[in-house]
Amino acid sequence: MKLATFIYQSEKRIAALGSGSREGIIYDLSKYDSSIPADMLAFLDQGETALKKSQIAIEQADGQNNLPLSEVRLLAPVPAPRKIIGVGLNYRDHAKERGKTIPCYPLIFSKFSNAVHGPYDPIVIPKVSSRVDYECELGVVMGRKGRYISQDDAMRYVAGFVAVNDVSARDYQQHSTQYTIGKTFDTFCPMGPALVTLDEFPDPFSLDIKTSIDGAVLQHSNTSQFIFPIPYLISYLSGVMTLMPGDVILTGTPSGVGDNRSPQRYLQPGQVCRIEIEGIGMLENPVVAEA
Repeated sequence: MKLATFIYQSEKRIAALGSGSREGIIYDLSKYDSSIPADMLAFLDQGETALKKSQIAIEQADGQNNLPLSEVRLLAPVPAPRKIIGVGLNYRDHAKERGKTIPCYPLIFSKFSNAVHGPYDPIVIPKVSSRVDYECELGVVMGRKGRYISQDDAMRYVAGFVAVNDVSARDYQQHSTQYTIGKTFDTFCPMGPALVTLDEFPDPFSLDIKTSIDGAVLQHSNTSQFIFPIPYLISYLSGVMTLMPGDVILTGTPSGVGDNRSPQRYLQPGQVCRIEIEGIGMLENPVVAEA
């Protein structure tokens, strides 16, 4: 199932995106069944119950509460994650291009909810930064509360995946030995277009991922190249903190970031940055200067 958060006539709700012959329509879930939460965190808190209700709603849909996708505005599927946990240098080729040794443990940083942005909304270049970079990343959305989760059980705690652009102000990132200050400007976490549940992926550990700007492909890799696989990351993080439904783990970016290109290539107003992940879809964010 592909779950999305959308706005229609000034109201924010949850939908399932149609596929196949139904591509281009959305099922307005809480309109079909009022017991299905209209808020994504509340939906994820219900877990399998909400998913089963949604599947029944789709199967019994009579079309009265369907909407054309073209008439709604998609927001980030999880508009206000409880936590956004970033993982740095999780592809070997990216560690190499940054001149870093392969880490022995995951390099963890945070983004805050102010950075979360819709899949087609503009990335804003802040007045104070001249080195704003793109980073395509697979986002793992947690679906169950857990602490000390084993690697064998880890995927049972996952609600699904989203595509994420971990936009980064490299100049601010270098103000500190920690990454967070350069990662969490407003609009620096476009996410979406939908939360895709794991049953949609034949192999959730091998997904094609790429970034293009104005049609030029700048990053292209596969999530099978992770240094620290998803089950390891979940187990490692849950040893430190309780993971909650709606937490989003950003799993790192491959090589090709603008900061390490020659010449360097940063996001510029007027460009369009596209992130695509196999089985999930794409983010397509125009780039604008801060007013």
